[in-house]
Amino acid sequence: MSHPSQPARLAVFDLDGTLLDSLPDLAAASARLLRSYDLGTVPPEAVRSMVGDGAGVLVTRLLAYAGDAANGVDLAEATRRYIADYTPRSLEETRLFPGTEDALDALRGAGWKLAVCTNKPVAAARHILEGMGIAPLFVSIVGGDSYPTRKPDAGPLLGAIEQAQTTPARTVMVGDHHNDVLCASGCDALSIFARWGYGRPEMEAGSSAACASITDVPDLANTLIAA
Repeated sequence: MSHPSQPARLAVFDLDGTLLDSLPDLAAASARLLRSYDLGTVPPEAVRSMVGDGAGVLVTRLLAYAGDAANGVDLAEATRRYIADYTPRSLEETRLFPGTEDALDALRGAGWKLAVCTNKPVAAARHILEGMGIAPLFVSIVGGDSYPTRKPDAGPLLGAIEQAQTTPARTVMVGDHHNDVLCASGCDALSIFARWGYGRPEMEAGSSAACASITDVPDLANTLIAA
């Protein structure tokens, strides 16, 4: 008697600091936002630690960085201003990390489905992935505004898994932030911490595995979940 085949394997990727070296454009938009309110500027290295929790949290952190002078700024308006400025300019200096396309091709060649789960607004995520020419590789693109919750809540990852018609047990979440590790563990999926990204080293805690380059992800993923 034949056994039914296993559900498809799914590799879900974070965006900023995982697939994309997007810090130059994020930092430039951050500096433009502060200047638009006459709040000075902010260096890229300061912005690096602010990335990963979505646009609203990034703007909150930028205003906190600016200090007391930002007390009168409306957060919702500042966030709208940031997104409206960033999205159309999000491809100026953003690049895929070296080896990304080869890694994605290797995973697909091994039968993996691919998805994106980011806290970036989904319109900005799609705009960038389409601009990079890799949007068609993904069966699902989930942003921070696609579901009622965002990472570290497991909801968006579960949504990506459902759209891919597979299960958490057959899913690996790849990301550079503790949000990625937490959302994976929250739905019993596995996780690979992206040491090449923007997250601090301690954010690796709790991940199923970790690697220093996206080129190592296919072999590691194949080790974590057999075909």
